[in-house]
Amino acid sequence: MKKVSWGILSTARIGVEKVIPSMQKSKYCRMDAIASRSIVSASGAASRLGIPRAYGSYEELLADPEIEAIYNPLPHHMHVEWTLKALAAGKHVLVEKPLDIELARAEALLAATREYPHLKVMEAFMYRHHPQWETVRELMAGEEFGELRKIQNIFTYYNTDPQDIRNQADIGGGGLLDIGCYCISMARFLFGREPSQVVGIGDFDPKLWVDRQVSGFLNFGSGTAFFTCSTQMNPHQYALIMGTRGRIEMDMPFTPPNDAPARLRFSGEGGMREFAIGPHDQYTLQGDLFSQAIINNTPVPTPLEDGVANMRVIDRVQASLIKGEWAAM
Repeated sequence: MKKVSWGILSTARIGVEKVIPSMQKSKYCRMDAIASRSIVSASGAASRLGIPRAYGSYEELLADPEIEAIYNPLPHHMHVEWTLKALAAGKHVLVEKPLDIELARAEALLAATREYPHLKVMEAFMYRHHPQWETVRELMAGEEFGELRKIQNIFTYYNTDPQDIRNQADIGGGGLLDIGCYCISMARFLFGREPSQVVGIGDFDPKLWVDRQVSGFLNFGSGTAFFTCSTQMNPHQYALIMGTRGRIEMDMPFTPPNDAPARLRFSGEGGMREFAIGPHDQYTLQGDLFSQAIINNTPVPTPLEDGVANMRVIDRVQASLIKGEWAAM
């Protein structure tokens, strides 16, 4: 069976603890190299994860002729820079969300990819690949659900460590970029279009000066979406999807466990029904789907245009936070 040879840029926690081990279980991924700015760090991660090659610089990894695809979990502000360098080195790229901290740079990345039509680039919104969303879409398409009118979701965790990159304002720290991006992506995904206007209300940490809580309201015309994300709140996630006749409740919309079923409930005229989907590892599924697109030269599951559109909504919510008023799209 053909497998794609992968290299990982950095020893970021999300990579070494979640994504890489999951991709190592996939059918179409072979994790062959990892790089850090320190060879000691890279070698340690390679040893723990059973990765054959370690490099003490990102440039060395990109120069490896055997590597076909790059997983880029670098800090937000480095996503576009190193994705462009990977493309220039002839590598496909799976880049972590969000695409960057600035909309203009995300748009520049999209424009640059047109110079590399033979290479695949995708934003790593892994949640979309979990089969629970197939169940959600099927339920929404049924008469018992009716027409979509309201989405409400919450995504929170607690972290006040000033050394954590998620708490460093100058490189894109804060809840909106880190986890609010999921809430916005989900609303766009289910409505199937872009909001016409948005508003955001936020609370900033007085010492770290990152948004520690943001609530956003997105107007889709025939329906609305409301979300709250926070980096200083009891860890939780939940989604409520309201139709004219039925509703769907999701316990873990974004990070369901990979060793237990994802659970959701549908309530309509026929009463309440519960669904257990899985278990599935959405990081494994994401890696396989992206690798298959490379092997078969087919479109990636989520086009980069979607990532730029998500950044555009984030940008408008940020503008609303600053001005204290509705922002048109």
